[in-house]
Amino acid sequence: MGAMTLITVAPTGAESAKADVPALPVTLDELVQTAKNCEAAGAAVVHVHIRDDSARPTLDLARLRDTVQALRESTGLIVQLSTGGAVTDPYEDRLRVLEAAPDGCSLTCGTVNFGDEVFMNPWPFMVELYRRTRELEIVPEFELFDLGQVAALHRLLDKHGAPYGGRVHCDLVMGVPGGMPGDTRTLVAAVDALPEGATWSATGVGRTSLPVMFAALSAGGHLRVGMEDTLTYARGEAVASNAQLVERAAAIARFAQRPPMDAAAAREFLGVRPR
Repeated sequence: MGAMTLITVAPTGAESAKADVPALPVTLDELVQTAKNCEAAGAAVVHVHIRDDSARPTLDLARLRDTVQALRESTGLIVQLSTGGAVTDPYEDRLRVLEAAPDGCSLTCGTVNFGDEVFMNPWPFMVELYRRTRELEIVPEFELFDLGQVAALHRLLDKHGAPYGGRVHCDLVMGVPGGMPGDTRTLVAAVDALPEGATWSATGVGRTSLPVMFAALSAGGHLRVGMEDTLTYARGEAVASNAQLVERAAAIARFAQRPPMDAAAAREFLGVRPR
């Protein structure tokens, strides 16, 4: 499996406004079409944030359930729901996301400055979220924005045991203003600090997307791309679609002789419950 690359696409996020980014998928139909295109391009996991009828971020449970169901009916992708929501979302709403029964979810291992905002993930919230993922048989992906969060991940696993599915898979989120920088040196330090046997993807936000992608592939890691993280394809050129970012990641992975893994292989790799 080391010879293949897991590609996750994060198509929407909670930060960008549709008015500013017309290509951002915010309706269910747009999201499903995006997911199909990204699966065809080489993605195996979709990391999902949803929007309401005004295209504002929401954690509405009925909408989340409909989204999970629609993505399952239309694609083979592993459906990973964000438990981050928007920085303003209350903890209880973020925990309730798991009731939409996704395959996986994000679990951020600490609080981080996020531009001008603060993305809150205090220890009791992390523990409760982790407890619920095990109870509901949902595979967590540990989102790490900083080296201190790697230490918090060790603490979580030491105190509360292995995740559902038995695989510890992390995502190094790099280049967020307030988090760790998106460069090779930092990526290597973070990877060195991960729990033994853990697998990992890396996400380079904004202009760090390419340096992080190359560093991750060279260090044996996997990739997350998408319009949640990156809106510029090249200097002065806006991203046309999420599929464009997945196509580039898949092409670079093939050049590195680590072609994209399909969703079936990714299910086994991540320990996701069969549908």
